[in-house]
Amino acid sequence: MIPEEKQDGPSSSEESTGLQAAGSVCKGSETAAQAQRGRLQSRRARIHQQISKEIRMRTGAENLYRATSNSQVRETVALELSYVNSSLQLLKEELEELNCSVDAEGPAGSEGVAVPMIPLGLKETKELDWSAALTDLISQHFGEDGASFEAEIKELADLRQAMRTPSRSESGLELLAAYYNQLCLLDARFVSPARSLGLLFHWYDSLTGVPAQQRALAFEKGSVLFNIGALHTQIGARQDRSSAEGAGRAAEAFQRAAGAFRLLRDKFSHAPSPDMSPASLSALEQLMVAQAQECVFEGLSLPAPAAPHDCSAQLRLAQEAAQVASEYERAHGAMARPPVQDYVPFAWTTLVRVKAEHFGALAHYHAATALCDGSPAEAELLALEQVFVGPPAPSEPRRPVLPQEPEERRKLGKAHLKRAILRQEEALRLHAVCRALRRVDLLQAVLGQALRRSLAKYSELDLEDDFFEATEAPDIRPSTHGRPEARAPSFSRGKAADIFHRLGPLSVFSVKNRWRLVGPVHVTRGEGGFGFTLRGDSPVLIAAVVPGGHAAAAGLREGDYIVSVDGQPCRWWKHAQVVAQLRGVGAEGVSLQVATLLPSTEPPGTGDRRPALRGLLRSQKECGWETLTPAPARASPRPLLGWSRKAQQGRPGGRLCPAPRPLAAAPPPSSCPGRQ
Repeated sequence: MIPEEKQDGPSSSEESTGLQAAGSVCKGSETAAQAQRGRLQSRRARIHQQISKEIRMRTGAENLYRATSNSQVRETVALELSYVNSSLQLLKEELEELNCSVDAEGPAGSEGVAVPMIPLGLKETKELDWSAALTDLISQHFGEDGASFEAEIKELADLRQAMRTPSRSESGLELLAAYYNQLCLLDARFVSPARSLGLLFHWYDSLTGVPAQQRALAFEKGSVLFNIGALHTQIGARQDRSSAEGAGRAAEAFQRAAGAFRLLRDKFSHAPSPDMSPASLSALEQLMVAQAQECVFEGLSLPAPAAPHDCSAQLRLAQEAAQVASEYERAHGAMARPPVQDYVPFAWTTLVRVKAEHFGALAHYHAATALCDGSPAEAELLALEQVFVGPPAPSEPRRPVLPQEPEERRKLGKAHLKRAILRQEEALRLHAVCRALRRVDLLQAVLGQALRRSLAKYSELDLEDDFFEATEAPDIRPSTHGRPEARAPSFSRGKAADIFHRLGPLSVFSVKNRWRLVGPVHVTRGEGGFGFTLRGDSPVLIAAVVPGGHAAAAGLREGDYIVSVDGQPCRWWKHAQVVAQLRGVGAEGVSLQVATLLPSTEPPGTGDRRPALRGLLRSQKECGWETLTPAPARASPRPLLGWSRKAQQGRPGGRLCPAPRPLAAAPPPSSCPGRQ
């Protein structure tokens, strides 16, 4: 996934203006948040070090306990083990409180009462110095003065520094997307299976604070993609879901977060940290889908108070609530399985169980309301049956399952209310068990309000002479009219020009290719012109050279790319621009600098020329080079976030060049100023 490359190269003055304008994307980052998150990360890392120390002490004590037969020593070791286990429990609870500190925040500007969501914290990273690695690579491989790219390297460093503390808004997402796009361009230009940047990227696990480091640029890309998903969760949790618009925005944010985690899981292998393992990403994706489903239910339940006796609306809410409970049960199953359960905060797992019980209770409450308060017609009665037993099979005759009389429906509704009360009491019990959740007053208010509403409804239906009660109410069949799906995050919001645009088009000037810069070569015009034919755009290719002509005498060869005309860089020039420049040349001639592609085994440099590749006679447009990636027929596509490249080290490096084409297929001489 590589952003579209800019085609027309700016002048030097335009470049400096562009760099200054591009720097504006770095503004707006939260410097105060950076200090706060830095302190939080330091505490998290310190607690993790203490946990690691206690675990080593416990392991040693357990080995000593098993190895010794001295009863006095065993008694002492057992006492020490009890102290160590107590310390471990306290440290884990402290770490859990740090991870869950953001959960107590309610939606910004919310006026209604809603269940709090679970946002993820961003991964933290250390500062990184790009200068030495990029300067050496530009000088050694691209043959350019690496020191002249100081402004570009500083712009990249500023962009990375700013993305460490993005604001929890659309501008923060744009900042992360802009940096991610630059990483894709860096990967395409500077990274190959045989060569990496040589930088060590440090990131901290968002759940445990465990530091991880790798030299692969894919690790940096994967961590940024994780932060894009995490920032979507924070934006979704801060939405005011008391309105249909706010609930829709929250659902969209959680769907984008689920899409980011799915993309990371599909393109990511050999996770260096627990939060980016396939099991963790699957659990986080399921959690975000469940929260998006909850937002869908909240959006549908907003107009419900205006029509409490609408049987169809109550039936729909019952099935929607059952769908939310089902999604949270699946999320809890993914979070409670090892190894995810070892590092996911206990408060998160408990809150997911609380929500499953709460929305299951709401499903029974709305079903009871439809049974008792509504007066369903024949069609609505059929729909009411399908809420509990599902649609009948085509071969089976329809048989009435629910009571036909209002009094019988009242008794069945009372049974549903009993199940709702039991599940709401279970939700309150789970809430009281977790110390971190007990401090969330908003959650307790929502659960208490739902329980009081069910009790009040039950007291209305409970008659003094009612000695018969239904033994068990049937389950509610989950169903939804708006099932949310994981959506990939939008990287176009951070679309920006390639910072290292001056190096030339990625189709030619990347570490995947090797070339030699030759020149400046002085060529004069003869009676037959310059003696060569041009083709293609950005850069323009010398398609043919007339034997014995001025171009051949000057040393130009077929397949050379023109990169400079009279000292003016022209790697991004169109064919018409080069032709117009050559037509304006007088009798003194023109000075050209060209680049010749070499076999991948020969390092770039200057010296004896090798024969040009006849396969370069076709232009990029004719070969369909509409993107920055090499053609699939010439180079194996690498995964977006492929970690290990060991399997590719033995493969020969392909060159980004078109398939060979006979020289006779060149354009007619009249199409270029070089031949007449």
